Amino acid sequence: MRTKNAIVYITSILLVFAVCPAGVSDQFVKVKDVARFEGVRSNQLIGYGIIVGLDASGDSQQSQFTAQAVANMLQRYGITVPLARLKVKNVAAVMVTAELPPFVRPGSKIDITVSSLGDAKSLQGGMLLQTPLQAANGGVYAVAQGAVSVGGFTAGGDGNKVTKNHPTVGRIPDGAIIEQSVPTSLVSNGAMNILLNNPDFNTAVRVAKAVESRLGTGNATAVDAATVEVKCGDGVNPTNLIADLGELMVTQSMIAKVIVNERTGTVVIGGGVQMSPVAISHGNLSVEIATENQVSQPQPFSNSGDTVVVPQTTVTATEDRAHLVQLNTGSTLEDLVRALNELKVTPRDIVAILQALKQAGALHAELDVI
Repeated sequence: MRTKNAIVYITSILLVFAVCPAGVSDQFVKVKDVARFEGVRSNQLIGYGIIVGLDASGDSQQSQFTAQAVANMLQRYGITVPLARLKVKNVAAVMVTAELPPFVRPGSKIDITVSSLGDAKSLQGGMLLQTPLQAANGGVYAVAQGAVSVGGFTAGGDGNKVTKNHPTVGRIPDGAIIEQSVPTSLVSNGAMNILLNNPDFNTAVRVAKAVESRLGTGNATAVDAATVEVKCGDGVNPTNLIADLGELMVTQSMIAKVIVNERTGTVVIGGGVQMSPVAISHGNLSVEIATENQVSQPQPFSNSGDTVVVPQTTVTATEDRAHLVQLNTGSTLEDLVRALNELKVTPRDIVAILQALKQAGALHAELDVI
């Protein structure tokens, strides 16, 4: 009698040498693409609602808050039903969320998202009843209602089930009507602030200089890495000024950064990444351990001896020929990508190579592992 088990170990061998530093590159962009003006912002809205009209795919009796919500709603219309008698399989409790854009006026409509709060199987075909949407300050800024659009479905029976996408989350285009607007102040103490999306001292200074070239010296100041203060004279229309300044072209300082997601094997390398002279050697080492179990039995008609299992282990090690790639002084992202392609490495190996390059000082970029 023989049995065989095999275990395979695969490791990557990296050899890195590095020397001198390099710089990063910049690019021209519009101010409105890299910054926003203080006061121009959206607000999040949330509300609790119920969806009716489901085809027995709503919450079960275990979701007591759904039955309570239905009972409260019926009571508002003068109908009193014992809570224990309510069947809510055609009803689902949902959380309604939306984003209130800046400058919207009462009567405008916005899209909303509904998400199941209980154990409903699907929201397909449901109708959201009137739901007030509140901001963080507790004020009601919109009211939502309408037919839910679900980008999926679920079907099945007799133990078989088919589900496509996520049927317990849906959207209602233009499903909420704005009831009140949010006061917006663009100018404070005779000045407005430009806020950079990605704080950087060089970019802030360049934005201030670009504004001064349009409005005159002394009208813009880089307060810090994220804020540029712009003076607004009397009689200046803030809307016209924002539209004018947003079109200014500036040179954005690019941060050299490499983003690595070890869970998915995704690697994103910014265009400003520079390399020092470096040589990369990569090879795969494969170790296979095979165990063959042999059975040893005593001779026939023997009165002594036991049947025992004798394992026979075989170890085989194979190592691929290592490939050596060299990057010279001033090597850029393109050179690094070409080198990794020549090595024919997997995404997981690329993560290991980048970490080794950073540790050796050859990768002049911020390595962000998420």
